[in-house]
Amino acid sequence: MKAIIKALDYFVPEGVLTNEQLAAEFPEWTPERIEKKLGIVERHIAGPDECASDLGVAAAKKLFESGACAPGDIDYLLFCTQSPDFFLPTTACLMQDRLGIPKSVGALDFNLGCSGFVYGLGLAKGLVETEQAQRVLLITAETYSKYMHPKDKGVRTLFGDGAVATLVAGQPDGAGPGGLGPFVYGTDGSGGGALCVRSGGHRSREGAEHVTAGHPFPDSALFMDGGAIFNFTLKVVPESLSALLERSGLGLNDVDLFVFHQANVYMLEFLQKKCNIPDDKFYLCMKPFGNTVSSTIPIALSHAWREGKLKPGSRVLIIGFGVGLSWASGLIEWAV
Repeated sequence: MKAIIKALDYFVPEGVLTNEQLAAEFPEWTPERIEKKLGIVERHIAGPDECASDLGVAAAKKLFESGACAPGDIDYLLFCTQSPDFFLPTTACLMQDRLGIPKSVGALDFNLGCSGFVYGLGLAKGLVETEQAQRVLLITAETYSKYMHPKDKGVRTLFGDGAVATLVAGQPDGAGPGGLGPFVYGTDGSGGGALCVRSGGHRSREGAEHVTAGHPFPDSALFMDGGAIFNFTLKVVPESLSALLERSGLGLNDVDLFVFHQANVYMLEFLQKKCNIPDDKFYLCMKPFGNTVSSTIPIALSHAWREGKLKPGSRVLIIGFGVGLSWASGLIEWAV
């Protein structure tokens, strides 16, 4: 058996934050400047009582309603989020009940951000190809908006909330196109402070309103050192891409589409140029969503598929990078 992506669907909350609204709060930035710098026009924001699990459940229900599978078909649930409902219990366990997935299912959360979808595909591939599971439901969902300080224009202009449900299933070798891997991973925890929420866990107990030296806002708010993230990305992404191509025995011309984590357009265009990727193979999809963290790549894949840019047998190279610091690249042979 080999693992393939059988289907995917996404959900974004109804609340929308536009560039015009942000420019009204931060008059030094115009809507046009925000779009030019970030490639974002609007971002969806979860409501006060809307959690990442709610977005993930909605995405999964859309997947089920499409006819791709039924809740009873799932035998493993992977949930990637950095904004869980509770410290415990595991949010994936609660989602199993809400979605009506059988109690015989395996279910776990894993805490990763921008590289999370790539890691999730690697985990799902391992489960399927070692015959621990036949159909894995991988859900990525994030509500970074709940961590953002209202006066921090750097993160408020960038991040949006959203979720994607991806069905990874087994298919006999030779039965048709599709496949996952190889994968290349990377981790540099020394840079963990470049994108973090310091309070809320047990390491930092000073209180949510405590302000760490060098941070402009309380520790309960999302902190991002944009320069450090940018420099880290420019180093590791080209290296990861080269390592993946070498491991797979492919060249740039053998890849049909490149879908990177949709961080911001300035960074992505810089990476595209540095990696020598032609325009017609480099896919961007962030204007109506912003940076949805672990969901940016699968949202982009969903749109590329619906636009006819992906067909059975297409080779897609994906790279996620960011909070951790963590990065991962992988190859997808499109199956549908």
